[in-house]
Amino acid sequence: MHRRKLIIALFGNCYQAKKSASIQQVLSCLQKFEAQVHVDRDYFEFLQHTAGVQPTFAHVFDRYDGEAYDYAISMGGDGTLLRTASIVGAAATPIIGVNMGRLGFLADVRPDEFEQCIRDVLDGKVQVDRRSLIQVDTDGEPLEGYNCALNDVAILKHDNASMISIRATINGEYLTTYQADGLVVSTPTGSTAYSLSNGGPIIVPQTGVFSMTAVAPHSLNTRPLVFPETAELRIEVESRTGNFLVAVDGRSESLSAATHLTLHLAPYKARIVKRQRQNHFQTLREKMMWGADSRD
Repeated sequence: MHRRKLIIALFGNCYQAKKSASIQQVLSCLQKFEAQVHVDRDYFEFLQHTAGVQPTFAHVFDRYDGEAYDYAISMGGDGTLLRTASIVGAAATPIIGVNMGRLGFLADVRPDEFEQCIRDVLDGKVQVDRRSLIQVDTDGEPLEGYNCALNDVAILKHDNASMISIRATINGEYLTTYQADGLVVSTPTGSTAYSLSNGGPIIVPQTGVFSMTAVAPHSLNTRPLVFPETAELRIEVESRTGNFLVAVDGRSESLSAATHLTLHLAPYKARIVKRQRQNHFQTLREKMMWGADSRD
């Protein structure tokens, strides 16, 4: 049976020089299947000058054109996949996450599984999960970077001893004012990341909700809140320093406390490729080590 050749956009972690053997394994597989590979310039230069990998069959791109590609491949961990999603998400390009590290909820294809994954893609034996994102709008200073989060948006104090006051309003109705080091607003995808480390709930993907969890709150009565993803959350911050940090999937910027934030569902979804044998609960069991005997 004749298979159509894939057109691939390749992104990667530029700080994993010791993973050159795994990188070469993936590139050799793409060459074997005669895929047309276009590499993000930063990653291409890393491969050549740091990792010692020469992808001679690949092209290089400086600006991403979503209409040109069948799939985007993210080589790294979940952080690399989040960065890839920020570039390709609006174009609805499906992302294959190749896990070059240890822990990956999103990037869950190991290099030694990659060839079978590509066969599954070509045979139509994969599913594409559609994941909601949070969009951040500002009235005041604009965000310089990407304003949509696949994992979470964190409103945080600067590096000083004073906590901040975070006034939260949902759909125009006042909720509360948090006295805390910060507030994490998470998607279901990000519920196992920063939110979880602050005591937030684990939320199954496609549930249709966001969660809000305070970071080191001053009150012991403060608890996480789950609310519909269709709601609009407005945030106002008071800070002794006159500014605060907003981190969109870990990319932080400093804003004036006079800047108010509006968080709402983004108009598009990120598309993550999952092999049919994988499911979210299996991943939770494995990554969270549920049921594991600590004596073993």
